[in-house]
Amino acid sequence: MGYKNNNTGYRDGLLESRAVIEQGRYAILPHDGLVNNVVPGFEHTRITILGSPRLGATFSDFIAEFLEGGKNTLGFGGEGLETFVYVLSGALKVKDAQGEVHELTDGGYAFFPVNELMYFENNQTEVTEAFLYQRRYDALAGYEAHKVVGNRADITPIHYEGMEDVLLWDLLPVDDLGFDMNMHILSFEPGASHGYIETHYQEHGAYLLSGQGMYNLDNQWFPVEKGDYIFMGAYVPQAAYAVGRGEPLSYVYSKDANRNPGV
Repeated sequence: MGYKNNNTGYRDGLLESRAVIEQGRYAILPHDGLVNNVVPGFEHTRITILGSPRLGATFSDFIAEFLEGGKNTLGFGGEGLETFVYVLSGALKVKDAQGEVHELTDGGYAFFPVNELMYFENNQTEVTEAFLYQRRYDALAGYEAHKVVGNRADITPIHYEGMEDVLLWDLLPVDDLGFDMNMHILSFEPGASHGYIETHYQEHGAYLLSGQGMYNLDNQWFPVEKGDYIFMGAYVPQAAYAVGRGEPLSYVYSKDANRNPGV
């Protein structure tokens, strides 16, 4: 299970937070500050809205805990939207509008192209935790995306930019112009880091799957750990540095791709 906020009642000591919000630029939402939201269609589900247009993102991210009997009855997504789900732990049924069912377990994921609603149902009595994403599709004439269903365990990671202690999993087709975004998992062994401070056009929403580290946002370093969420806007300098012992710092993250920025 992740590190969703389970704080209730009185707290020992002073109120404090690692949260950092720079509207439209970057943000860190620590796991112990997340609150439950009501999102239409989700039943018997604890769900938190993470990144969203109100933060400055062109997408919306969620973390959801499907309790026993947890499901979505109205469909996730909508007109003009593409969707993605990644199962952090548990077992989740994902169904499309035509009735095709995909049974996902730990590390399982599904991408549905524009206008294809996702329907969820917890496939076990224990809690199933999942990361959800939706974005308005940027169509390109002559190309279209297609449904993708897979599992991280079936993908051979590559060494990120030639570094043996930094691994990258590409969850969706990288060079297919039908896709205007991608999902990746990046994992740093303790002591590993990006090779340089990145500054680029793409924006990211990242949910931390494991470990601890320091994250550079706009040339300031911030502590992060499993269960935190990071939003990185376009052109914000960014990099990760893994710390701690034993467990790698890893996160699943989105990236817009394969489109001309226009003028």
